[in-house]
Amino acid sequence: MRRFFVSPAELREDMIPLPEEVLHHCRKVLRLKTGDEILLLDGSGKICRCRIEALDKKEGRASVLERRMEEETAFSVHLLQALPKGEKIDFVLQKGTELGVGRFSPIMSERSVPELDDRRAHRRMERWHRIVSEAARQCGRPILPRISPPLEMEGALGRCEEELRLMLWEEESLPIIEVLPRTPPRDAALLVGPEGGFSRREMEIARKAGFLPVRLGPRILRSETVCLAAAGLLQFFYGDLGPAAQKFIDAPHQLRKESP
Repeated sequence: MRRFFVSPAELREDMIPLPEEVLHHCRKVLRLKTGDEILLLDGSGKICRCRIEALDKKEGRASVLERRMEEETAFSVHLLQALPKGEKIDFVLQKGTELGVGRFSPIMSERSVPELDDRRAHRRMERWHRIVSEAARQCGRPILPRISPPLEMEGALGRCEEELRLMLWEEESLPIIEVLPRTPPRDAALLVGPEGGFSRREMEIARKAGFLPVRLGPRILRSETVCLAAAGLLQFFYGDLGPAAQKFIDAPHQLRKESP
């Protein structure tokens, strides 16, 4: 059944007016008709199964047939991503949402290229929220990931409260597979640098903030690749991407012991 996010206030009524964007998608993209059923979500887990009662050029309405709550199944991952060049952050937001990232914190680091313009901050945040909302709708997530306004690295790290904190850094770091705890942590934060990587000074700042420098493997991955690979790995071990993930949590430790 087709899913759409609307504001929490709109779900309080038994007859829900369809926002312009939802109306357009139902009419022009999906070619839905009066009587078809859709799901309307508020982004915090509340879902209403609805029947379309009116669908014309200017107005759309849907009546509520059922209300329920749905919980997030993904492991809680907070991605702190140093802003990359151009529109790569849009790609990270979209694919990170699909992979179960629950919170995004764009950060400015020493080697970040983009210069943030406060005059465009509102439009930038609106675009990011649209990207995340559409990705969550497409992949069937009941809860929208949170997006924080861009911050300097030290300020963002000071707000981290996640139990497992990992910094993707290729220099003098341990393979991530060797440091993942056997007992699933409550949540995790992933700190990822820009195209030029983090400086050694930034690594020390992150270490003091409780982040452990790790690498994925022998290849140096692009900024927008390594964050998604690491998020997927955490979802496999601790989240909802591995149906038999629990038995693999101990596997890396066993393999290290058995290797010659």
